[in-house]
Amino acid sequence: MAEKFFTYKGYPLVRQGDQIYYGNMYDKYVVMMQVLDKTKVKGVETASKVKLYKMATDEKLSPMEAVVKQSEKDSLFSALDIAYIWLGKQS
Repeated sequence: MAEKFFTYKGYPLVRQGDQIYYGNMYDKYVVMMQVLDKTKVKGVETASKVKLYKMATDEKLSPMEAVVKQSEKDSLFSALDIAYIWLGKQS
């Protein structure tokens, strides 16, 4: 049976602690997001600083070589929007 993942705009989201992977591992790239800082908003912990890395999925590359683009955003929502744009441009 195939695993089901949460998705955002058609791409899977997989979270482990403060790291979120966005995209399909069988595509050329995925985006890894690291939550660097959190703020409480109405009692709920919310990401207030997120670092994004567009990474090649080629297993032959080292993690440093795999990173082709990076950015930092002030919210998870902004980070997801940039990640979606990056994945739409798979070149």
